[in-house]
Formats: sequence, C-alpha cells, structure tokens
Amino acid sequence: MRMVSAGPFERWLYPTRQGLYCEPGRFFIDPVRPVERAIVSHGHSDHARAGHGSVLATPETVALMKARLGPLGARSFSAHPCGVPLDVGGVRLTLHPAGHILGSAQVAIEYGGARCVVSGDYKRQADPTAAPFEPVRCDLFVTEATFGLPVFRHGASEREIGRLLASLEAFPERAHLVGVYSLGKCQRVIALLRAAGYERTIYLHGALKSMCDVYSALGVELGKLAVVGDRDRRALAGEIVLAPPGELGGRWSRRLGDPVTAFASGWMRVRARARQRGVELPLVISDHADWCELVQTIAETGAEEIWVTHGREEGLVRQIELMGRRGRALALLGREEEAE
Repeated sequence: MRMVSAGPFERWLYPTRQGLYCEPGRFFIDPVRPVERAIVSHGHSDHARAGHGSVLATPETVALMKARLGPLGARSFSAHPCGVPLDVGGVRLTLHPAGHILGSAQVAIEYGGARCVVSGDYKRQADPTAAPFEPVRCDLFVTEATFGLPVFRHGASEREIGRLLASLEAFPERAHLVGVYSLGKCQRVIALLRAAGYERTIYLHGALKSMCDVYSALGVELGKLAVVGDRDRRALAGEIVLAPPGELGGRWSRRLGDPVTAFASGWMRVRARARQRGVELPLVISDHADWCELVQTIAETGAEEIWVTHGREEGLVRQIELMGRRGRALALLGREEEAE
C-alpha cells in the first residue's frame, strides 16, 4: 500500500510500510519488515533485518549478515560486487561503495530513462576498513541526514585518535575505555590506532570479538587483539579497552578501576551528550556524513530531486531548496541515529 501520492519517480519507486519499494523490479531496498526480495545496503541491523526470502548485497555485507543473523537472515543470499550492473525485472541495478562500513553500498537503479541512487548510510572521510564513497550522477538522490544540521562538522578522525593517544601518555596508570559500536566503528578505531603507530594489544569486551573476526576473515588487518575476560585493573592499566557504548559506566567497566572514559561518535560534537554519558574524553569520530559532506554530495550527484530518509530531515530539505532543487522528507520508519 502506497503512503504518498505519485509523482515522476513515485510511479515506480515509493515508500511503503515495509520500506522503499521498486515496483517494476519487485524488490525493496533496506526493508524494515520481512519481504520476498530485499536489496540490503549494509550490515547494520536497522538496514539488514532477518526473515527475508532473498537478499542481494555486496559479498562483505552477505558475510556480515550471515555472521550476525545466521539461518534467520534469509532463505537465500546473492553476493554481488560493486560496479557490475545487473538486470532485475527490467530494472538496471548497480551497487557503488558508500564508505560507511565494510561492504556498505549505494543502490543505483535505472528505469524508464531515469536513474535513482539510494545512498543507504554513507560518509566521505577516509576509512582504512571500507572502500571510499563513490559519487554517482543521478536524477533522484535518496540521502540519509543523520547529521543534517550545520553544527555537525566532524573534523579529521586522525586528530581524535591523536587526542586518545596523548591522553594515554598523560595518564599511563589508567586504562582508557572507549565506547564503540560493534560493527564498523570498533574496527575503524582499531585500524586508525594502527595507522597512528599503536602496535600494542587492544583489549575488547567480548561482545565486540565476533565482528572483528569477520573483518579479519575478509582481509582487514586489525593487529593483536585480546578479550578482556578475567583481567583486572592492574593488568589493564595503561591499555586501550574497547566496549559497547552501553557498558560505559556500567558494572562491567568497574573492573577497570578508574578508567579514562571515551566515546567515539559524531554525537560527541554535542557537549551535553558527552556530559549525559559521563564521557571524559569525547572523540568526534563518525561513520556518517557531516553537514558539509551531505551538501557536497547532493551537489556532486547533479540530482534535481532529493529525498531525505532519516535524521535531521527538515534542515537538510531546507538547504536543498536553497540550492534550487526539489527536496522532501520520506520519514521512513525503523532507522537509528548512529548505532546498529
């Protein structure tokens, strides 16, 4: 059942309760409910749901979905590489790198002489664990807007890693507990630390290990890692420990004694959020595009029409209008801000 009136593109691509639906191809893109045919942009759980009939995604996303969801992921998976066109019910479908996490892809669909690109989640910053974002010219661009306000300007992630290492040097008697999301952010922070010359063992909360194992199996070098396990505060003094954000300040973290608490997230640009979480060292490291990157990307696509899927929709739609283009908010359900 359609939720919007039909316009030029909405005759064949439109939001439903299950998600964004391509009618001629008879597939959904990142559906939030089980469907017969799903195109999945990346492995985060607000985009990669369980219970579909068939799933088409990049080989890396397929591997991540299988590791996370097991046999409940889908009845069948089709691993399709970026850059190779595929005909799906008369629709030309091509995946392009999105730069968000390992295997993340934009979905380009061409039908009736028009091209639409559905971005999924994306970022423009360099990331040693993900293929870089690839701008694609199109008529309609469907963009996220997680950080769709001018206040969000992330800055260089290498600078934030430098701040973490400087704090480690200043407080060698304290463990540094860093909150990271288990898929994407965890592995990116590890890779950034390695790129900065940090070669020591990085310690993990047990919940982070499985996704690190998948990354390693897919050829992403993460160096020496170890699960915290039963190690106490003396063994972890002066070490870097990564844990899910929910463990910051919780019972699990008490074994570290008096750690320096950090959190790697784009939301750390907002000081009130850092204070609410009791974060001593906020690290502005995001796997989503910031305001400048969103505006830059919209301009580079050349699209005259832009749909905004989730996040700070109103601010970005207004900016799109100021750029002389048509913008509208889709308000798709089931999308998270910056998490899994």
